[in-house]
Amino acid sequence: MSKRVLVSSVIGVAVVGAVAAGGFAVAFAGTQPTVESGSAAYVAPSGKDAGKVSYTADVSDDSGVREVRIIAWPVSTKLNPTATDLQFVDTATCSPTSDETAHCTYDLKVTRQRAARLEQGTWQVSVLATAEDGDTKFVPRAATFEVTR
Repeated sequence: MSKRVLVSSVIGVAVVGAVAAGGFAVAFAGTQPTVESGSAAYVAPSGKDAGKVSYTADVSDDSGVREVRIIAWPVSTKLNPTATDLQFVDTATCSPTSDETAHCTYDLKVTRQRAARLEQGTWQVSVLATAEDGDTKFVPRAATFEVTR
C-alpha cells in the first residue's frame, strides 16, 4: 500500500470518527431548562389580610426540575442580579406535571408594615432554574409587576 493511500485512509478514519463522536455527543448532550408562561403580580394588603408578591411559571428540562429560585426587585434601583446572586435567595414551590415539567409558584407574604416600605412602581423578577442533571437557566428579567398603594 502506498504511503499516500495509507495517509488518506488514516485521515478519512479520523474525520469519520470525529463526525460520529460529534453526533454521539449531540445525541446525549443535556439541554438547559426552559422557563415558560411566567407571570408575576402584587396584591396589596386589604383589611386584616396580608398581601403578597407572587410569581408562577412552567419549568422544563429533559432530566426534570430540581429547583427554581426567585428574586423580585424594583426597576428603579437598577439592581442587576446574576445567576450567582440567585443561589442565595428563596425557592419556589414546584409541583411536577410530568417527568420533565413542573409548575412552580413563589408567594411572598406582604404585611401592612412591609407594604408601607415597598418602593412603588415597576418591579422585575429574576429566575434561576436548576435541572436534576445540574444544568441551569438564568432569566434576568422573567416578568414584571407594579407595586401601588
